[in-house]
Amino acid sequence: VPGSVYPGPYPGGHVLLFGTPETVGRTYFNEVCQAMRFLSLSPRRFYLESFANGVITYSIFFPSTKEDEVQRLGRTIMYSTHLQTRGVIYSSVMEAQISHEVGLYLSAAVKFVYAFFPKEQYAPEYTSVHKVLEKDPSSQRKLEALYKLCMRDLLSTERIFDLLHRHLELAVAFFEDFKGIAMGTTPPGFNTQLEAAIDKSCLDQQDRQILKMFLTFNESILLTNFFKAETPGAFAFRLNPAVVLKGRPPSLYPDVPFGIYLVSGRNFLGFHVRFRDVARGGVRLVLSRDEVAHERNLATLFDECYNLAFTQQMKNKDIPEGGAKGVILPDPTFEGATRTAAAGTAASQRSCFTRYLNALLDCMLPEQCGIYAGHMAGRKEILYFGPDENSANFMDLGAELGKIRGYPYWKALTTGKSVKLGGVPHDAYGMTTASVHTYVTELLRELGEDEASITKFQTGGPDGDLGSNEILVSRDRTIAIVDGSGVLYDPAGLHREELRRLAKRRAMVKDFTRSFLKPDGFLVRIEETNVVLPDGSKWRTGAELRDSFHLTKYAVADLFVPCGGRPNSVTTENVKHLFDASGKPKFRMVVEGANLFLSDGARAALEAAGVHVFKDASTNKGGVCSSSLEVFSALALPEQEHAKLMTYDPESAAEPPEFYATYVQQILDIVVENARQEFRAIWACSRKDGMPKVEATRKLSIKINQMCDSIQEQLRSGMTEQEKQQLVYSVLLKAVPPLMIDNLGLDGILARVPENYVGSIVAAWVASRFV
Repeated sequence: VPGSVYPGPYPGGHVLLFGTPETVGRTYFNEVCQAMRFLSLSPRRFYLESFANGVITYSIFFPSTKEDEVQRLGRTIMYSTHLQTRGVIYSSVMEAQISHEVGLYLSAAVKFVYAFFPKEQYAPEYTSVHKVLEKDPSSQRKLEALYKLCMRDLLSTERIFDLLHRHLELAVAFFEDFKGIAMGTTPPGFNTQLEAAIDKSCLDQQDRQILKMFLTFNESILLTNFFKAETPGAFAFRLNPAVVLKGRPPSLYPDVPFGIYLVSGRNFLGFHVRFRDVARGGVRLVLSRDEVAHERNLATLFDECYNLAFTQQMKNKDIPEGGAKGVILPDPTFEGATRTAAAGTAASQRSCFTRYLNALLDCMLPEQCGIYAGHMAGRKEILYFGPDENSANFMDLGAELGKIRGYPYWKALTTGKSVKLGGVPHDAYGMTTASVHTYVTELLRELGEDEASITKFQTGGPDGDLGSNEILVSRDRTIAIVDGSGVLYDPAGLHREELRRLAKRRAMVKDFTRSFLKPDGFLVRIEETNVVLPDGSKWRTGAELRDSFHLTKYAVADLFVPCGGRPNSVTTENVKHLFDASGKPKFRMVVEGANLFLSDGARAALEAAGVHVFKDASTNKGGVCSSSLEVFSALALPEQEHAKLMTYDPESAAEPPEFYATYVQQILDIVVENARQEFRAIWACSRKDGMPKVEATRKLSIKINQMCDSIQEQLRSGMTEQEKQQLVYSVLLKAVPPLMIDNLGLDGILARVPENYVGSIVAAWVASRFV
């Protein structure tokens, strides 16, 4: 602000005012002083005030300094707040060996190098052994764990930082190369002159390869908010996947994503991976128990993001959005970074999520933020996010943040929102269960059996989404339910009305009224010790019994529906426990509700024994289908119409708007029809060609995705405008819920929904129906 605003003997010049949140226990006094020294500025007055909420405000008076010099200082100071106060980069900045900008660039680039360095080149046998074990997923996982353990010592962030410190002149040159690409003065490319300088400066071959990864980082940059006019809360880098993953083995990365983002915050690292231009997936906040767990999570963070997005891509085969996933890993020293952290964790995790999303919004709004976007060839970045581990409570926040930032599609930015913002809660309407249970009823129809006559074993209890809704919609004789609170078992069938009571209340099995149990039934809570079951078997704790109950002699039924439980609860090693002493399977049918409850090897063993196994990627996609149509309503309806027709406050209105209720029912109808269509395709493959049902799921996903890509390419460049219009109009009439057609008309939909999203709707619908 102008110095004239403040009274005193020096009315000229300018005053720099700023505050720093989340600074309990420290100030930025040293960094501020170093920033002024670096820019050769000296203040006349300097005030610092602290507040009870941890905020510290600074007022620095420069009576004779020009405005642009003060603005440059402000930017430099804000850069300094992003620096970690430890390590050689911080020391180099504080000693004026490198600028703040260079230090921040190096901090982000080191994270790139650590994540994408091709460690497998130093263990060439790994990829060949991994391929040999492709039919033994359990052994593959053991090999992968051993590989990651061994590779951890090959490369560490400390080694990369120390190498940079020994070659600071190269580090500065890396930054200048990056700056030229990021600001559009240089096209993205691998700098061969710097490559020659690296070869000349380094004798060690691995050191040379590490430093050349900084050139790969620069080459991959398509878009970044690093030089945004207003200093961002975190730095986002849109990377070219073809450059980043060039030469990496298909065993590690079987497909090249459409887009990769690296998001570097002062106290977190994040990635976002999507496999198609239009793609959606959850944002997972990865919490670590301690620093050792953090190191392990850091080493595999990108791989986790890639694999989750790839799995989602295979699952999202008949909806417009392809697969995507975001991950955020807080630093272990940051409050809220660990699973055991106490008070304040919600605010800290919210801070990470907010800065992660804001950085991506910068790249989605390049013109508004003053970001160079010329390397994107005119293509807009439109990202969609959903809830995942530790982020479900931030979905309303994400949409509202998009609105504040002026993002035109803010209503569709996140799914899993509250009904106040037009969300369609999966649990309230049983969206995922509608898909899972359709597989059960279709299978029983094909087998000529009545649901009321079969027995069922279920993991995931009445307190959860899948577990509660499965209880409410099913008519079978459920003999056992396992949830987080314990084990509930009755061979004569659990009392149906009591189960419904628990499901409606979202209570756990521990609250089951014991008087409803028959003589051979039992309820064991996890806190119980020295448990003895009716067959005489002994268990040290109820928790131990809960974790293994699906592998005991009691787990015998016609149908097994996992609605909850840990991934890989049934693997190649323990699947033998799902067979009796004579080798007969304990279940005739398995319909997976929970993700990844069974490993591929376990599925194969059960199918080989004649069990009807339907994989999670086919059965539980009701939720993603519902979320897709939630996104569509937010894109298609004008803002006022959306607020009137698709939002309500359940605290003040007992019933949702009639439009909302009708739309939800039409979503359910589409979920059931999609499940029925895919079931019939899988069943036909199994009956006609003898193909395992799990394999049919995989091949259907691949075939539909390939055809979807081909159709979209035709829409972009292989059709006349008349042909394209005819196809789009005819498909939308079938693919879009009738209520939207009646309310908006096709022209109204096409006027608002982004063109790439419309193309995705058309391609996904045609491909899924054709295959």
